[in-house]
Amino acid sequence: MSERKKVRRALISVYDKNRLEEIAKSLSAAGVEILSTGSTAKTLAAAGIAVTEVSEVTGFPEIMGGRVKTLHPTIHSGILADQNNAKHMEAIKELGIEPFDLIIINLYPFAETIASGASFSECIEQIDIGGPSMLRGAAKNHGSVAVISKTSQYDQLITSIAAGGFTAEERQQLALEVFRTTAEYDLTIANWLGQKSPSELPQWLGKIFTQENTLRYGENPHQSAAIYRGGSDGIVQSKQLHGKEMSFNNYTDADAAWRAAFDQAEPCVAIIKHANPCGIAVGKDIATAYSKAHQCDPVSAFGGVVAANRIVTTQMAQALSEVFTEVLIAPGYESAALDILMQKSSIRILECAPAVASTYELRPVSGGMLLQEVDAINAPGDSSSTWKLVAGAQVNAETMNDLEFAWSAIRSVKSNAILLAKNGASVGVGMGQVNRVDSAELAVKRAGDRAAGSVASSDAFFPFADGLQILIDAGITAVVSPGGSVRDEEVITAARDAGISLYFTGTRHFSHA
Repeated sequence: MSERKKVRRALISVYDKNRLEEIAKSLSAAGVEILSTGSTAKTLAAAGIAVTEVSEVTGFPEIMGGRVKTLHPTIHSGILADQNNAKHMEAIKELGIEPFDLIIINLYPFAETIASGASFSECIEQIDIGGPSMLRGAAKNHGSVAVISKTSQYDQLITSIAAGGFTAEERQQLALEVFRTTAEYDLTIANWLGQKSPSELPQWLGKIFTQENTLRYGENPHQSAAIYRGGSDGIVQSKQLHGKEMSFNNYTDADAAWRAAFDQAEPCVAIIKHANPCGIAVGKDIATAYSKAHQCDPVSAFGGVVAANRIVTTQMAQALSEVFTEVLIAPGYESAALDILMQKSSIRILECAPAVASTYELRPVSGGMLLQEVDAINAPGDSSSTWKLVAGAQVNAETMNDLEFAWSAIRSVKSNAILLAKNGASVGVGMGQVNRVDSAELAVKRAGDRAAGSVASSDAFFPFADGLQILIDAGITAVVSPGGSVRDEEVITAARDAGISLYFTGTRHFSHA
């Protein structure tokens, strides 16, 4: 490790005053001269810490409500002077400018301000200009200057000051964090302003992802992998309460299960295997929903990932503990339920707050990115009141409830998708096939005797009547589908001849990812 560079002069200008006095006292104790601005200087002076206001050094007052205070050649020359460059040092000496060895700055809380619902003008005022300029200047000149950009770095600051200063390696790492911080800050501003654009979709996209954890491997053991955080909510922010480390596949399945469970307003459990539901159900309570979901395909549920959209009760935990489960994710757990579940060393238990619904979703492709609106449950054809009955009689309320459930649940199934449902639970699922006939056959096969008297949903239209005929032959009583095929009349005729009810939604729910 390189020699430590002593800190003789520091500039502090922070919005977040947390631990400000503590770090300033550590600097004063080490004989460091402190310069500061506005409210930061007043806070330090009130605490009895020797401080010089920046305006005294620049000879220029803070103006425009603090918009201009550090944007001055005296300050930026002191930050940018390479102390190993004789010409730099001679230039600032002739102008009576002293160099800085340490810059401590945290930025205006722009992200927090826009999240609070503040007005446009209030958000604009929280765009920091001087702060990022000084941070980037100090980071560029990290050969001479150490730069602290986050309160989380204060412990390191205190330790380094006590040790005699910062090493070159420490200064370089601090500089790297600055560029990451200012990049994220600028992206947040650009994305926010882009949302104000009249364009329907953003013309420019930017996102920062921070590594949360490395994983044992990716989808397969020969692939290295890690998980990255790119927001303030969602499955990456879940809290693991028990079990082994999460794997790449655990995360992908848990995310699919979480989204499927929260597609339903009633208590719902989704059991996912390889990103597809092998069981999804709603019930009067979460234990009932789990039991119904598990009954859909008990064989595939073995080693599955389970998500519940309600607090896991003791009753649900008792039932689930009898089945080998890789991951359980829920918004919370009864204490007794956790006691039961934690007796199983193999299960990973996650607690996760419901994510705020996103407007758009991104999907990487070679050389770029696809963006689309999220396939929200409130799409135009998702309300049964807008469905068109094209064959058979109007169904009763109980059957309509099952059709509505089947239609909402189909969104979590990979296309081509057919889902059979009865009493608020899937009884057979056919997914990911290259034609709809295969999906229909798979759903019927998995349902077995339960297919008779159930209802069916199809994520897209039936291109021919053959797929529908498989459902008819299995005893399906009603079907909901988008419609829109050039052979719709052929499909409608098959439904009429069989005496089943057929509804068209006008909206499809493909899911290819």
